[in-house]
Amino acid sequence: MKQITVNTPSGSYAVVSGHGIAARAGALLEPLEPVSGVFLISSPVVWRHWGHLLGKTLQRVHDTKTILFDDRESAKTLAAVERLCRGLAQAGADRRSVIVALGGGVVGDVAGFVAASYMRGIRIVQMPTTLLAQVDSSIGGKTGVNLPEGKNLVGAFHQPRLVITDPQMLKTLPPRQYRAGLYEVIKYGVIGDEILFRFLERRLGEVLRQETAALGWVLERCIRAKAEVVSADERESGLREILNFGHTFAHALEAATRYRTLMHGEAVGWGMIGAARLSVQMNLLKQEDAARIMMLVQRVGRLPKLPALKAESLVEWMRGDKKARNGRLRMVLAERIGAVETVEDVPEEQVKNTLRELVAQGKA
Repeated sequence: MKQITVNTPSGSYAVVSGHGIAARAGALLEPLEPVSGVFLISSPVVWRHWGHLLGKTLQRVHDTKTILFDDRESAKTLAAVERLCRGLAQAGADRRSVIVALGGGVVGDVAGFVAASYMRGIRIVQMPTTLLAQVDSSIGGKTGVNLPEGKNLVGAFHQPRLVITDPQMLKTLPPRQYRAGLYEVIKYGVIGDEILFRFLERRLGEVLRQETAALGWVLERCIRAKAEVVSADERESGLREILNFGHTFAHALEAATRYRTLMHGEAVGWGMIGAARLSVQMNLLKQEDAARIMMLVQRVGRLPKLPALKAESLVEWMRGDKKARNGRLRMVLAERIGAVETVEDVPEEQVKNTLRELVAQGKA
């Protein structure tokens, strides 16, 4: 078992990772005492795979109750938060209760916001079951839900007390969902880890096959990177923005397609292609580096096709992005593989040109 510490002004916590450690979840929660009860928040699909194991290990130590909800991106709403908070109240959750979020990014984001809001804040343990959540969204305390106007516009920073990452859980993922997580892994290589990027170029097949050594190396590398960034910038006031490489494009694509066409990781894959193209247009990135980024994204697997979206409407979605200032576009763009920067006042026409190229490529 490996343990990586995240140190933030809100407190320190561990990310523990290892094959089979989900079966030890009850014992891993013991340091959180006193605990009046554990409330497992998950989805029906995840629960079918892992509910028996988790329920069994947690019940050995704590009184445990389960609340399930729909974990589709389109269900990531304030209505879901209200239903879960009412479920906690009806089940008797109090300020000494602990939520365990068992699932992917949607479960973690929604359960995290519930934990931040219920009784003005109770403790949460993240148990991510998707690759994307294991390397990214379960760490750092960003929680939230979507509005019709945009992605993750309502939420809170609420750090978990513990993150339990078991690579064995990835074995139950559908191939498409596993691949979606790999786009976030590639992101870590682009934003600050050329060694990781080169590893993926050489050994992507092993990672796609979930070979233990290759996958374990990648997971630890990404978790350490996320922990370092979050420890340095808990509330995304500076350095943490680099984690959004490709995400301004991605969030616009997700919102414009009503969260029904693309998984988040797939949108990030398209978003990184767009960000690489735009970085070249703005003379920040060499064409050969952009080609390497786009090639690696494409090697993960064929991305879903994009509908006939208008560049002008996508730019409007981008104006609602959390990084925008007074309607002006701010984006994380690449300088080289292993280094990115936040660019202020990105020219709108160049963004539209990139979007037109992206949509044309996505329709092919």
